[in-house]
Amino acid sequence: MAKMEVKTSLLDNMIGVGDMVLLEPLSEETFINNLKKRFDHNEIYTYIGSVVISVNPYRSLPIYSPEKVEDYRNRNFYELSPHIFALSDEAYRSLRDQDKDQCILITGESGAGKTEASKLVMSYVAAVCGKGAEVNQVKEQLLQSNPVLEAFGNAKTVRNDNSSRFGKYMDIEFDFKGDPLGGVISNYLLEKSRVVKQPRGERNFHVFYQLLSGASEELLNKLKLERDFSRYNYLSLDSAKVNGVDDAANFRTVRNAMQIVGFMDHETESVLEVVAAVLKLGNIEFKPESRVNGLDESKIKDKNELKEICELTGIDQSVLERAFSFRTVEAKQEKVSTTLNVAQAYYARDALAKNLYSRLFSWLVNRINESIKAQTKVRKVMGVLDIYGFEIFEDNSFEQFIINYCNEKLQQIFIELTLKEEQEEYIREDIEWTHIDYFNNAIICDLIENNTNGILAMLDEECLRPGTVTDETFLEKLNQVCATHQHFESRMSKCSRFLNDTSLPHSCFRIQHYAGKVLYQVEGFVDKNNDLLYRDLSQAMWKAGHSLIKSLFPEGNPAKINLKRPPTAGSQFKASVATLMKNLQTKNPNYIRCIKPNDKKAAHIFNEALVCHQVRYLGLLENVRVRRAGYAFRQAYGPCLERYKMLCKQTWPHWKGPARSGVEVLFSELEIPVEEYSFGRSKIFIRNPRTLFKLEDLRKQRLEDLATLIQKIYRGWKCRTHFLLLKKSQIVIAAWYRRYAQQKRYQKIKSSALVIQSYIRGWKARKILRELKHQKRCREAATTIAAYWHGTQVRREYRKFFRANAGKKIYEFTLQRIVQKYFLEMKNKMPSLSPIDKNWPSRPYLFLDSTHKELKRIFHLWRCKKYRDQFTDQQKLIYEEKLEASELFKDKKALYPSSVGQPFQGAYLEINKNPKYKKLKDAIEEKIIIAEVVNKINRANGKSTSRIFLLTNNNLLLADQKSGQIKSEVPLVDVTKVSMSSQNDGFFAIHLKEGSEAASKGDFLFSSDHLIEMATKLYRTTLSQTKQKLNIEISDEFLVQFRQDKVCVKFIQGNQKNGSVPMCKRKNNRLLEVAVP
Repeated sequence: MAKMEVKTSLLDNMIGVGDMVLLEPLSEETFINNLKKRFDHNEIYTYIGSVVISVNPYRSLPIYSPEKVEDYRNRNFYELSPHIFALSDEAYRSLRDQDKDQCILITGESGAGKTEASKLVMSYVAAVCGKGAEVNQVKEQLLQSNPVLEAFGNAKTVRNDNSSRFGKYMDIEFDFKGDPLGGVISNYLLEKSRVVKQPRGERNFHVFYQLLSGASEELLNKLKLERDFSRYNYLSLDSAKVNGVDDAANFRTVRNAMQIVGFMDHETESVLEVVAAVLKLGNIEFKPESRVNGLDESKIKDKNELKEICELTGIDQSVLERAFSFRTVEAKQEKVSTTLNVAQAYYARDALAKNLYSRLFSWLVNRINESIKAQTKVRKVMGVLDIYGFEIFEDNSFEQFIINYCNEKLQQIFIELTLKEEQEEYIREDIEWTHIDYFNNAIICDLIENNTNGILAMLDEECLRPGTVTDETFLEKLNQVCATHQHFESRMSKCSRFLNDTSLPHSCFRIQHYAGKVLYQVEGFVDKNNDLLYRDLSQAMWKAGHSLIKSLFPEGNPAKINLKRPPTAGSQFKASVATLMKNLQTKNPNYIRCIKPNDKKAAHIFNEALVCHQVRYLGLLENVRVRRAGYAFRQAYGPCLERYKMLCKQTWPHWKGPARSGVEVLFSELEIPVEEYSFGRSKIFIRNPRTLFKLEDLRKQRLEDLATLIQKIYRGWKCRTHFLLLKKSQIVIAAWYRRYAQQKRYQKIKSSALVIQSYIRGWKARKILRELKHQKRCREAATTIAAYWHGTQVRREYRKFFRANAGKKIYEFTLQRIVQKYFLEMKNKMPSLSPIDKNWPSRPYLFLDSTHKELKRIFHLWRCKKYRDQFTDQQKLIYEEKLEASELFKDKKALYPSSVGQPFQGAYLEINKNPKYKKLKDAIEEKIIIAEVVNKINRANGKSTSRIFLLTNNNLLLADQKSGQIKSEVPLVDVTKVSMSSQNDGFFAIHLKEGSEAASKGDFLFSSDHLIEMATKLYRTTLSQTKQKLNIEISDEFLVQFRQDKVCVKFIQGNQKNGSVPMCKRKNNRLLEVAVP
């Protein structure tokens, strides 16, 4: 029998449904349930035909190893379970083998995993394409461009710790063999407003934090920077540190990536100098000053920051200072110079910072393109689009409007290309095409981009209009022009009477996007669209001695002054999007639709409502209906026959004719209704998923029958083989046994002879031994007699000399008696058994000095042991707590000495006995370790409020002193640190873990008369429960988190009106002073 070739398939061992086209029945609920079922089993990828749905797992999965790359290499798209590698392989093979330019469109909202998906696509292509020194260098440069662009273009947002704040489209260029030659990167609309201001809970761009965290002290000094984030106004402090992100290590990665991409050392140094200059621009502050003519002008408060910026950039300090104070307006041949007030000066400073950083980013992209561009003729191109996802925030401004406009265009091209691809396949296979109804979002795109009455056109018109132009006048114009548009809503529009949402603010407008309704704050639209940078600042930058900065501002050259107004940000972005759409339409599209399972950025959580919203605005159900409009499943004749040939006797085990004929025979034999399938030129088309599942069930049953047949044949062969082996083995065993029996008989005879010989030899040896022993005893007896005789003679001769040794004997006897007397006297002179009794009898003789001291030491150790043996377990616990307090606070806290003599009682409030606290007692099931009244410091004004402080084995509780009602409950695992001063006060702060439920209102600040005892017991209880030591910080100045702000608590010395009672006072939003007498 010929060996049967086993093929894997998408349908084998399927969890849920791997291809949504096969989902039966199809509804929004079954769609979401199928995604959830696969997500719960770590299956994050699902197909809709050739579209890949990717659900962000928010954790690492073992599905991207080199072995997985090899599994999907050169495989049919539907041959293995859904994976992003399958789509990447399909796109790469189409490009390599069919000379079709490809583009991979990765879409989804912020935090859905688009950037990671683009990295996976690039890493797969790099892994499967050719090898060689030059090819490997190109691949490495393409891959290493990502860390550089992420550092300068990504930031932490409330939805994503590594959110792309710019759009990126990369064309990877290949030669005729499919080896990469280089690439070209295009960037779209960097969110440069983030440079000067970040929403609460978000960070500035990564590079600022990486530079301050990872740069060496020498580099920081050279750039005139300090490592403390709080020194810079442009950096948000409440989210400066991100869990799981090592900014210092990332800085080293970025420096290494820049070197690999091809940046020279002086170029890297210039880039970091520009970054440092942007940081320091935020520290320039202005003050008002009145002139003689009555006009207000601004002056720089502290010129030290300005001086350092000028030293970094090589700009004359007076030139830059004037540019911040004056503005020159040119009209034809006239020049008018006006002073800037404080608000205008701050606007100019921020505009310069935004433009400087934005132009630096564009320069970085161009510099990377110079390094990675193809050096030889390009034959094929694969584009990867990683662009911002659809964004709906609490406050949506111009940036969100532009981003959502781009997503509308991407949705439009997705619908068009998907329908086009489906229709082309039906025509190619000679299958009748059925018209499909779908929502076309062209009407929304026209609302935004129409050249006459589109929102962008009206915004540009408003920006160019003479006279007073404000955001309110722009909104009024929108209300006039767009009032009747069905996807536009405004409080003041003509159709406002039809609105049900009366909460719509007056300064906002709402657009019904394909993804849902978005409310836009009109404030800032005009300024952000103008993107105005005063010409004085451009000219000052052009005069810089820093070559990079000078090249970023070519319009500052006086010889090239252009009085024409520069294009607006909206018109530039509209043109870029049009170019992008035109580029995408020339390539074969591949889609990855990314979905975010939850807003907590946590693993194993699937929020069905959130996913349902994304499924709706991504139009995934419409995509499934497009694929299923005619036929739900299609497969080439060869794989179809190979999979189902065992269901028909005529096609099993081998079909010798054409594959199509075999499929026709197979379907005829199975009596499948003709209307359920159709034969194309190269594929079989199945209309209903139920038909496919019926085939799968028949195949499964047939495989079980074949397995039974194979088992039967195998068992018969195995039994026959076993019998023949037993027969052959019996003959061999008999021959070997006879040989073995003869060998044993010979060995037995031989061993018997050896035993007899040994017995005879032993008898002879023992006889000789007895004779030798008798001779030896005779010689020893004669020697002994002679020795005794000689001894007697000697003693008679020398008896008169024996008295000479009497003195030594007497000395030894006397010494023995003295020692005996010493011990008897010590018995009666022993001191008390108290360990603190230092009395000890004096030594009577000098030679007993060492003995006397050793005896004293042994006695002290013995009485200490006797004293310890008297302790109860409760007393031992008290002394252990006292010892712990000594280790924590001795010589560190001035309050400690006064606490040494005070016993640690713990339960100062008799909650169990006091009927007033019966309700509080019933609410607490655990053992109470501490029950004490403390003063809780108010976060707003520094005043104190009495609270009952309760510590149990697992929780820390605060209750009202009067009612006994529990106000706060904090698990000990959420307590990260206890801070206190080194002075003689009872103030202490309990710091809570960021992100925990208990930390929503911030840390706690208390005052107590039993600070040492409370801190010691809290430390021991936390160590017992969490197995981790609680950090006790003793400092006269520390930070406390109050809601979203960090407040510095500072202890100072001063005379108090209340005598010796410390006073606490809130100075400002950032400082809380505690005066200690």
